[in-house]
Amino acid sequence: MEPRLQRRYLQLVQEHMKSANTNAAGPALLPGENQAFSATQATWRFLANPNVGLLDLIEPLREVGRAAAKRSQSDYMLLAHDWCKIDYKSHTSKKDLRQITHEHDIGYEMSTSLLIDGANGSSIAPMQMHLKTGKAVHSTSVQAPPLDAHRLDELTPTMNESSEWGLDRKLVHVIDREADTLGRMRQWDQAGHLFLVRCDDRRVKWNGESVLLSEIEEHFDQEIVFESCGEARFHGKTVSQEVAETEVILHRPHSEVVDGEKKTVSGDPLAVRLVVTRLLDKNDYVLAQWTLLCNVFDASISSYQIALWYYWRWLIETYFKLLKSHGQELEQWQQQSGEAIARRILVASMACVAVVQLQNDDSESAKKTKKILIRLSGRQMKYGVESTPPALLAGYMVLLSMTDLLESPDVDIGELKRIAAKALPFALV
Repeated sequence: MEPRLQRRYLQLVQEHMKSANTNAAGPALLPGENQAFSATQATWRFLANPNVGLLDLIEPLREVGRAAAKRSQSDYMLLAHDWCKIDYKSHTSKKDLRQITHEHDIGYEMSTSLLIDGANGSSIAPMQMHLKTGKAVHSTSVQAPPLDAHRLDELTPTMNESSEWGLDRKLVHVIDREADTLGRMRQWDQAGHLFLVRCDDRRVKWNGESVLLSEIEEHFDQEIVFESCGEARFHGKTVSQEVAETEVILHRPHSEVVDGEKKTVSGDPLAVRLVVTRLLDKNDYVLAQWTLLCNVFDASISSYQIALWYYWRWLIETYFKLLKSHGQELEQWQQQSGEAIARRILVASMACVAVVQLQNDDSESAKKTKKILIRLSGRQMKYGVESTPPALLAGYMVLLSMTDLLESPDVDIGELKRIAAKALPFALV
């Protein structure tokens, strides 16, 4: 990216360091920018500039990922893959919308691969993004997926490409049960990719016999195989967590499209670790249970660690919320093309990454900064919660405005206090 565009990019990131609302979902006017119209025009030109490629805009995020990988205390990093709908059914100015499911479900579909620290579960940065519109797929990949490709078909190219990002760590690809397909798991394993997938009930070979996973889970429960592994949070409450593990063989044929026809294909037996984890309340009632399949056979990685890895997958849902209703109000953006929206998503993502990094920082200086930002945001935190990324976003823009005002040579703090007292005498008596 040329220096002029790079400066505008950094300015745009700062303009997205705010918690938006549905009536003002555009970038903020930074202190020192006197003309809202000219700032808006500059933003429009940047997002419509064909010289600003998505590969240019993803590179700062990947650099954040590389730096975090170097600092990590683990040999493993997680790459959580997920998809979300961007609802634009009321945006008649966008001419490249697609029907996602039914006729009233209109918008774009975004897939994201979020990097997570395998040691402590810190959310780091999105490393790959595809935005599927009605006319094209706007992608940070070297080669964008075909428009008619199934979302799961996007995974293998991303897995292959991830080895070129320079992370220098073993990547475990964490995916929800939508990826519970035997053919793809065999494909990933044969290509040397590590995966962790939540699965439904299926038949496997265990101790030489063909059994259902549900039967193994029942055996775990009857034989008291589950082991307590501490506490977890469930819907805001502290609950106890248990885990059990065994090795199973995925041995059955799988379905595959060959020459345009769906056929049954026999594949090589695939050995995986079956990890079952569940959350219990104080009366030992099972609140939630997850069945996981993982091909990481490393003695240093316990079943509890694998359960944690899957638990941390939910950080990608938090990232989606921060982009949408809990921060950037993505579904209110007025850009008229998917390409412009894709560029802006990557800019806004860097702003999200910045506040998440601050949120994850436990140093004394970071705690002091967070306390100031929360105070400036005017947000009320739940009991026991010191800060949230949306509140930090809200406080950051207030801080920028305040420091810009106080640095102005013609500002008298005493005069500001008198103006405030005159404006709100009933509150400042």
